[in-house]
Amino acid sequence: MATRSNWWIAYLFLAPVIVVMALLVFYPLLQGVIYSFTNMTQYNMGSKFAPASWEFIGLKHYIDLFSSMLQPESVFRDVIIQTLIWTFVNVFFHFTIGLILALLLNRNIRGRGIYRMVLVVPWAVPSFISAFSWTWMYNQSYGVFNILLAKLGFAPIPWLGDSFWAMVSVIIVNIWIGVPFMMITLLGGLQGIPQSLYEAARVDGATPWRQFWTITLPLLKPVAATATVLGVIWTFNMFNIIYLVTRGGPARSTQILVTYAYQEGFMNWNFGLAATYGVVILSFLLAFTLLYQRLLKENSNEGVYY
Repeated sequence: MATRSNWWIAYLFLAPVIVVMALLVFYPLLQGVIYSFTNMTQYNMGSKFAPASWEFIGLKHYIDLFSSMLQPESVFRDVIIQTLIWTFVNVFFHFTIGLILALLLNRNIRGRGIYRMVLVVPWAVPSFISAFSWTWMYNQSYGVFNILLAKLGFAPIPWLGDSFWAMVSVIIVNIWIGVPFMMITLLGGLQGIPQSLYEAARVDGATPWRQFWTITLPLLKPVAATATVLGVIWTFNMFNIIYLVTRGGPARSTQILVTYAYQEGFMNWNFGLAATYGVVILSFLLAFTLLYQRLLKENSNEGVYY
């Protein structure tokens, strides 16, 4: 039995993890927050030939960004809107398609293991390979999609050359990559629901649709909530798909916060502003996670019990 006198053993085992987290996570995070209050650029960051000359400018980056949202040509507002559209559409289709596939794989069908292995392939393939493959298929002249459209008598689509179709293109790629994770997670949740509940429901005459609403969805809620939060965080920060497929173009139409922060930091060399974007991203995700957890806690008394 644990006593107050031997609690130090627990802290002793936790100490290496705390030290590593402090060095690799909390120190860079604190440094990024500090840089967001500076005017650090490529020219004043300092090097072995010239001392650092950047200065603290307080909240200037934050004031400039949020005050620009009311201007007609606000890049910050457009990037936020595109980030929200990108995140909502992706997570919606991740969850919807993943749930449908998980429900199908949870049934006793022949070859279920093979189907499960095939459906996981998009997630197992490195994302940069998927991105390059889809970029080739989106080629306006030689891509497989426009070749099929031409054979069917339709006009070719400028997949990566038009603002609307470019966003559609990167969303399709991310849905292709993200659905297997949601499917496997939800399938694990479905297999944890006791079959005795369904047997009792069938004895009482409940239809499959009634069983889904009163048994499956309520008992799947904890797993679905965790998977949704992770999906939102990963999609909100998904950098490689957009960067490899469209590089944020055409004309910034597929830029999201994380890709625009990269552009400001490592293409325009404006480190202070890039750090500000990083803090804004962190703030959005923290606010969403806290709100989502609070809503789930308020609804925790709903559902079925067994």
